[in-house]
Order: sequence, then structure tokens, then C-alpha cells
Amino acid sequence: MRAILNRFGKALITGAAAAAVIGMAAAPAFATAATWTVKPGGATTGTAGKTVITDKTAGQSVTCTSSVAKGTLKKGSGLAGAGLGTITSLAFKGCSILGQTVGVTITGKMPLNGISYNATTKTASMTITKIHGSFSVSSLGCSATIDGTGAAAHNGMVKATFSNTANTLKVLASGNLHLYNNTCPVINSGDSVNFTGSYKLTPKQTITSP
Repeated sequence: MRAILNRFGKALITGAAAAAVIGMAAAPAFATAATWTVKPGGATTGTAGKTVITDKTAGQSVTCTSSVAKGTLKKGSGLAGAGLGTITSLAFKGCSILGQTVGVTITGKMPLNGISYNATTKTASMTITKIHGSFSVSSLGCSATIDGTGAAAHNGMVKATFSNTANTLKVLASGNLHLYNNTCPVINSGDSVNFTGSYKLTPKQTITSP
């Protein structure tokens, strides 16, 4: 039984969270943004296909067939980067490893923040903050909490880029997500977690600075 748990446990992990960025732009065009312009703003849905969640510490990952982020963006010009938008739900679907289903739940409202803008590549660097959630594997009867600096800190963060050309928010393998209160085998509380996915926005958005 222990061998079975270890076999499935090694490939376990989930974490979440949604999206953000510290730009990888060319130096001359890459600058910290003072104000932002968003069009058309309003209610927005981001849809991603394959999404990979990785426990960097354990060196294991799980694949989800899709992920959906829903929320709102402010609209207009002269906007502050902090709270440029809010993600109200972030869902991961079809998550599994070795035939074992993994459930992920992310709760709360998560600010989407503008950090910097590269006018040459038309790409915005952003962060998604206040991430908190959990994952579970019913077949193993185990679970863990997902957050930033503590199980109840509600300060999980991920980085991402928004490409105006592709109308896509791309979550990068970077942030401060960790596992807490873990009861699953092989992975441990304190493990560093990230996920990668590319979310196509509907309706099409334009996010620039200034």
C-alpha cells in the first residue's frame, strides 16, 4: 500500500492561482508604468487549454486539461497599476496524474496589478495577488492548502505577461506559492509551487501604459 501511495504521491501537486508578470522585455522599451489605459474593460473571461502545475521542490507536476479565470478590468485612462483588475474565480479542470483525479479550489478576490510596460513588444508585466486555495486527491484521502507565506496569509502571488498582440495573459513559472497543512505522501508542507497557462481574454482587451 505504501508503494502505491508513493507512486501516486510523487506525481501529485496542485496549486493555483492565476496570473501575473514581471516582464522579460527589451531594456530600452521596458519601464515602470505610472498610469495605465484599459479598453474596453468590464467583465472578462480568460480561457486556457493545457495548464501544468508544478511542485518545484519535489520536482513533480500534474497536467490539467483547461483552466478558466473570470473577473473584471477597470476601464479608461490614467488608471493606477494596483488593482487594475480583479479575478473573482480561478478554476482548473481535468487535473490528473497517473489516472488519479486532483481537485483544486481557489477562493477569494484576487487583484490583477500592472507593473511595467514594454511599448516595443506591446506587452504588460503584471501580478495576481491574494491567492488562497486548496487541493485534494480523493483516491488517496489527502489534501493541502495553497498560499504565499502562510496557510492563512491570503498573500499568494503569481507573475504573468499580457500580450496585446495575442490578447493573452500568460502565467509564468514564478511567484511565492507554497503548500501548507499537507497530508499527501512525498510532497511536503513548505514546498514551492507554480503553474503555467495562457489565458485568451473575452472580450478582447487592450492594456497599455500610459
